[in-house]
Amino acid sequence: MILRINILGVLCALVLINPLSMMGQDKQFTLHDLIPGGKTQSRFVPRNLKQLQWCEDTYLYVKGDSMMSGESTKAVKVAFTRQQLNEALAVAGAQSVGGMPFFSVPYKDQPVLAFNAKHHRFHYDFVENRIVSMYDLNGSWENLDFCPANGYLAFTEEDNLKILSPDNAVSIVTDETAEGVVCGKSVHQNEFGIHKGTFWSPNGSALAFYRMDESMVTDYPFVDITARCAKAEPHKYPMAGMKSHEVTVGVYNLATGKTVWLKTGLPKEKYLTNITWSPDEKSIYIAELNRDQNEMHLVRYSALTGDKEADLFTEKNEHYVEPQHPVLFLPNNPDQFIWQSRRDGYNHLYLYNTKGELLKQLTEGEWEVLDILGFDVKGKALFFSSTRPSMLSSFSYGDALYVGTSRLDLKKGTSYELTSGGLQGVHATQLSASGKYLIDSYSAPDVPREISIIDGQKRETLRTLLTAKDPYEGYAMPEIVTGKIKAADGVTNLNFRLVKPVGLDETKKYPTIVYVYGGPHAQLVTGGWKNGVGGWDIYMAQRGYVVFTLDSRGSANRGQAFENVIHRNLGVNEMADQVKGVEFLKSLPYVDADRIGVHGWSYGGFMTTNLMCSYPELFKVGVAGGPVIDWSNYEIMYGERYMDRPQDNPEGYRNANLKLKAGNLKGHLLLIHGDIDPVVVWQHSLGFLKACVDADTYPDYFVYPRHLHNVIGKDRPHLYEKITRYFDDYLKN
Repeated sequence: MILRINILGVLCALVLINPLSMMGQDKQFTLHDLIPGGKTQSRFVPRNLKQLQWCEDTYLYVKGDSMMSGESTKAVKVAFTRQQLNEALAVAGAQSVGGMPFFSVPYKDQPVLAFNAKHHRFHYDFVENRIVSMYDLNGSWENLDFCPANGYLAFTEEDNLKILSPDNAVSIVTDETAEGVVCGKSVHQNEFGIHKGTFWSPNGSALAFYRMDESMVTDYPFVDITARCAKAEPHKYPMAGMKSHEVTVGVYNLATGKTVWLKTGLPKEKYLTNITWSPDEKSIYIAELNRDQNEMHLVRYSALTGDKEADLFTEKNEHYVEPQHPVLFLPNNPDQFIWQSRRDGYNHLYLYNTKGELLKQLTEGEWEVLDILGFDVKGKALFFSSTRPSMLSSFSYGDALYVGTSRLDLKKGTSYELTSGGLQGVHATQLSASGKYLIDSYSAPDVPREISIIDGQKRETLRTLLTAKDPYEGYAMPEIVTGKIKAADGVTNLNFRLVKPVGLDETKKYPTIVYVYGGPHAQLVTGGWKNGVGGWDIYMAQRGYVVFTLDSRGSANRGQAFENVIHRNLGVNEMADQVKGVEFLKSLPYVDADRIGVHGWSYGGFMTTNLMCSYPELFKVGVAGGPVIDWSNYEIMYGERYMDRPQDNPEGYRNANLKLKAGNLKGHLLLIHGDIDPVVVWQHSLGFLKACVDADTYPDYFVYPRHLHNVIGKDRPHLYEKITRYFDDYLKN
């Protein structure tokens, strides 16, 4: 009887204790929680303020069905609601909107927002609650470019350029009928900071635009498999060493309806980049880069006649020159402009006059200027973001784990930091129209997001708009650590990020995945939230993996020498650095040296395949997405910048041709590719498969039909489930 009571008591206690015990346990993530496109992923992103932006000196953001507004230290209020917006649309004879649209700010000095809805572009005065402009849009129009000075809208329809007036009259700028000729669109594969193909003059009297002739470029045969009988979709894709497209620049005068073509001359195979109008609308500045990409000329042309007026200065580099930013004129001095250059090894600001004479270098140091935010209202100060470490912390130059915003006095040449933080942290700032205030969105390894308003003169925080909570709170999280190891050169410090398995037991051995990119224009280890860790890294740590990332030489934001060590020999120094990373991993007691895998996409896919074939004894499993296999099959602009032409660098191309290494493959390698990838064309991975067949090696393969270079949208969780299963099958077990 006593025994029975004791057993019953124990059972009752278990019933009471077990739910409490379960509540105390950390919850587990699913892939849909952590991968973009996942059904629940939005819950695990640090809270933000939707559409946060300046309109004049008023900050705006969307909250539900309301647009909120505020001014410096004043309390936030409702600027307008969706109901009020729909009332204004009804008065204008337009259809209502079912949700708050995406707004932009078309004017610096008016309380007007622009948005597209129901095949119209609307300009909405939210103070007076009325639609002030309404443009009729056709669904086939693309590349819309609004001019605030005249109210006109440039756009492309198929391969031609047209203009829509405020009274909805359409003017035809180009009427090209030849196949392969494109007007008004971005050119040169969007390289060199080019993101569009039209450029309005300051007062709106003329429109400069690109004309690209691709008729001499080979067609690449994409295939549309959704048709009953698959049909060809030819795509112009100039490969390294082959014939390039030819670009010219036209200037359309709105008053005369005539176009003047800039006389950019020979050779035709060059890059016309970073187009800028002079303040008086008489001239156009172009950074002209030779096809070899080692010599750039800043040239001024007459916008009235098309004649070359001056070759202002030249920049040369034994590796490559990569102009990314157009000329920026001083607001109150049309005879002076700012130019960004890496000529001293880091991207910095230089002040020139319009004769091409260098007046002074405005910034200097072993750090990079990332962006110019604008000027103050008097034009005497400039605001810029950079990787210059916080002056309030102990720091070493070149880490690129801190991004802050500074104010530069143009006359004195002195600058001071407006943002602050520790050794790590990332500030993303927006400058108000007058330059008085900044919106600062800040994150750090342990700070999900803080949004504040900063005084641009006094460097004071006026108010905090948002302090985001940790979206992972309550879930089983891995420990994330960062550190430095020496590169293969024995000198350079490299940043790494290590994600440890959840519930790490250092007496056990864990499978490890090296997540790699390794190429230019990318930095994986940052000073932001969780040091830039990806959701998949966290998910794999939850599944018992170590995930390691190393920014090897060749990656971004560490200066020119750090990047161009890869020139003409892609994969060599980057792989050597990654091997140093593996040596470090092997020194950790909990890493299983016999179970190391590697995964990357695009350049990271090239690195993954290369590492699997070059160091088969180190890597057991790899997953390579959209991999570059043979750089002679890659496009001209990127390929020739980093490798030169195949005929000029045969050894470099041969060493980086992974088809020639296919016979070395020993471990399990899965290649993944989108069948209409316009960046790394399908030919790359298919060619590697053929080489493996010839060499009697056996990779695995998966294709995502109708996907471009990245698998995005609802299929992305599927992609990561596929990758996860592959590592579980061959690395974990």
